[in-house]
Amino acid sequence: MASDVLLQHLDYLLALAAERHFGRAAARCHVSQPTLSVAIRRLEKDLGIVIVQRGHRFEGFTEEGRRVVTWAQRIIAERDEMLADLERMRGRLTVTARLGAIPTAIPASPFITTDFLRRNPAASVRIEALSSREIARQLADFEIDAGLTYLDDEAPPGTRAVELYREQYVLVAPADSSLMGEPEVAWSDAAALELCVLTTTMRNRRILDANMAAEGVQYRPVVEASSVDALYAHIAHSRRATIASTAWLPRLGVPAGFAARPMVQHGPRPAIGLVVLDRAPASIVAAALVEVAGAVDLGTHIDRAWDAARLG
Repeated sequence: MASDVLLQHLDYLLALAAERHFGRAAARCHVSQPTLSVAIRRLEKDLGIVIVQRGHRFEGFTEEGRRVVTWAQRIIAERDEMLADLERMRGRLTVTARLGAIPTAIPASPFITTDFLRRNPAASVRIEALSSREIARQLADFEIDAGLTYLDDEAPPGTRAVELYREQYVLVAPADSSLMGEPEVAWSDAAALELCVLTTTMRNRRILDANMAAEGVQYRPVVEASSVDALYAHIAHSRRATIASTAWLPRLGVPAGFAARPMVQHGPRPAIGLVVLDRAPASIVAAALVEVAGAVDLGTHIDRAWDAARLG
């Protein structure tokens, strides 16, 4: 078995694992499809195994191929960490921080990314909206450096976390709605409204469903979306309602002609935090994000925005 496996070939393999299509993987790597195919076959020859199941198109990986993909993820992650560590020693971190965030946390993410970029002006940030389960998978596969997600029984295993804030739920509805005159809104009352909520793949939706069930009601949303921006766009356009987190308010506020009232709280408020892989040596990028998360007082920013919304 050859010992001179090229890291570039591993990069190509990971692109194929992500895209599951030779043409798209080649485009992702900025090479021709024949170049990528030849590289994968060279990797198979060097390792003495068949990695890819081939037919007229990509059909998946062999059992040995899946194991190679797992090792390739670790090897490439370590290579990137080495390069980042050398940059840090030179006093200039130029990497791209890859951050996965649940939709409900995206409006609060600038509080993390802004401070990260201020401390590392040569770096950049890429944010992707993901479900809590997808954040767990991508962390394990080294596809993201950190996640903004719920710190509950669905939190990713093998991670360390920094709590940022706890979600408080409010009904955002037209100001002339009778419920806007109540000091707090029962979930059973909100269920009677035309609600716009996140899809069932999102942890936030499962939390809302549990609160509805706690009051013995079922509801049928009129609009389901995968982003908070989409929910706000629909309620503002159609004068419907949504159950929001107060963490949305610093960036999105309350639409004109609408008001916000707190929902009845059932049980402890769900915690949102930054999660990174708990490994040694620690990721340079992950450590930098953890440092920022530990310093930011996000809860205070959110509480101030909620106070302003209530007074308004």
